[in-house]
Amino acid sequence: MLARGPLDVFDDLLARAFACSSCLSHVPLLSGYDEPTTLSYQIYLFGPISADVRHIAARRRDKAEATIYEIKAQGGRAAFIQTDLTDPTQIEVLHDGILDEYGRLDIAFNNAGYQEAKAPLVDQTPDVYARVFDTNVRAVFLSLRRQIQAMKDRGGAIVVNASVSGMKNPNPGFSIYSASKAAVISLTKSAAMEAAEQGVRINVIAPGRVVTDMMLSSKVMDMKAVAAGLPIRRMGEPEEVANAVVWLASDAASFVVGHVLAVDGGFMAT
Repeated sequence: MLARGPLDVFDDLLARAFACSSCLSHVPLLSGYDEPTTLSYQIYLFGPISADVRHIAARRRDKAEATIYEIKAQGGRAAFIQTDLTDPTQIEVLHDGILDEYGRLDIAFNNAGYQEAKAPLVDQTPDVYARVFDTNVRAVFLSLRRQIQAMKDRGGAIVVNASVSGMKNPNPGFSIYSASKAAVISLTKSAAMEAAEQGVRINVIAPGRVVTDMMLSSKVMDMKAVAAGLPIRRMGEPEEVANAVVWLASDAASFVVGHVLAVDGGFMAT
């Protein structure tokens, strides 16, 4: 069964979010609004259960407007901060602005991602390589660096969105993307070891075989065939990843550090 769209699952996510008492009154940041499916993550993690403004940072406002609209429609507050996540100066401005206004940053979900068009490695260009690694690795490096600094005095939780492609990549044609996600996983785990004693928990979410715009546009194969190859025999839904993200960001995962949580229907086990 294919996943419902993010707007279809909003009400369900919102209702279940009320059960996450440890997510109340946090100052959260979601950076990297790369596709509409991110709405599921944003609503679930940073919905109107919190008294504080939810911050969304990305290059383009139009891609975040659906989330902002839904949060405001439910009585919450949300702020869009236009940011090039690969620019160190803009990263500083983004985080300094949040700290100046609220005095803290409690949760960060680093979600920027870009996947090249499917092609053999020999047909890829240096420009494509640079765009993939700038978006998927450089942006995470710059964000983690500033977020650890912001959280170290009072603690916090950071979740980095990677992919099972960084752990296991059976699909030729996406060598740069898979290499970038492997780099993100290694970078994040190292950062987690360094930041843990400062009270900052950092973990990785690694979705796989979830129906998203990126998955559909990759044209790897028919989605029914992909689902049939999974132990669970279906594709993942965006809110199932959101469940895992909110758990990693919450106090329920207070003893989880440097972990790579695959949300993949058993793909990594095959």
